[in-house]
Amino acid sequence: MDTNEKESITSQQNTKEQIKAKFLADKARFITAGVLIVALILILSIDSTLLTCIVLAIICLIGVQESLKLYALPPALHYYIATAFIWVLAYFNERIIESALFTLVIYASYLAYSKKISPKTLLPFIYPVLPFLSIYALYKDAGGAGVWVIVWLIVIVALTDTGAYLGGKAFGKTPFCPTSPKKTIEGVICGVICGVICGSIVGIGTCGNFLYSLGITFVVAISSVFGDLFESYLKREAGVKDSGSVLPGHGGVLDRLDAVLFGAIVMHFLLFFLPGYKDLAIML
Repeated sequence: MDTNEKESITSQQNTKEQIKAKFLADKARFITAGVLIVALILILSIDSTLLTCIVLAIICLIGVQESLKLYALPPALHYYIATAFIWVLAYFNERIIESALFTLVIYASYLAYSKKISPKTLLPFIYPVLPFLSIYALYKDAGGAGVWVIVWLIVIVALTDTGAYLGGKAFGKTPFCPTSPKKTIEGVICGVICGVICGSIVGIGTCGNFLYSLGITFVVAISSVFGDLFESYLKREAGVKDSGSVLPGHGGVLDRLDAVLFGAIVMHFLLFFLPGYKDLAIML
């Protein structure tokens, strides 16, 4: 057997291994997605404030663990204790975001007093803790409409992401930004259009007004794009491909929910803080 034949056999073997690896990765990705969808449907169907709080708190704690790697912070118990305390306050207190800020004041005071811990330790509480609390605030503050608000958010983010991917594949030519070279302006436009069309329809049933629904959906769709970019930026700065490995085929919690986290903050702000949105049907 000559050298060319050996190289050909080796090349074929490598190709087969690559195909097999891709198949296994795709299989894991689909299985994980299926399990997550079923779990989400069950949680939303049960519609329990306590269950929702517990599930989000657990996911948030995992997100905090992943964020330590992104911020180059050493693992420490105080991150998890403070995060758990925030979620306990959030469950018993109607002012969810204020509960987090109250805890951060105490935590920052401890940092100032001890001088032993870097100010960077506050970063995990800004992202991802506050965004996760925004998801819970959307659900809890909306009362009986909480489930539909979450569905609205998920539809916007999912359709924007899917539309951007498919639109980028079909029409993508112009790079969107250096942070994520694979994203294209054409793809982002397609994604936002898909998210706005579908999200606005879902939002009508939630807020009872098409113009409100259209405006909120548009801004949330845009913010979800930048949520994805922000996560990409953190990973590039940290020199890692994924934030974690808890979700086979998908990476970490923050890899999967980056767009949702940004979208939740923006939606919560628009629904409950901006003048003009206080008379939404959702608030009645």
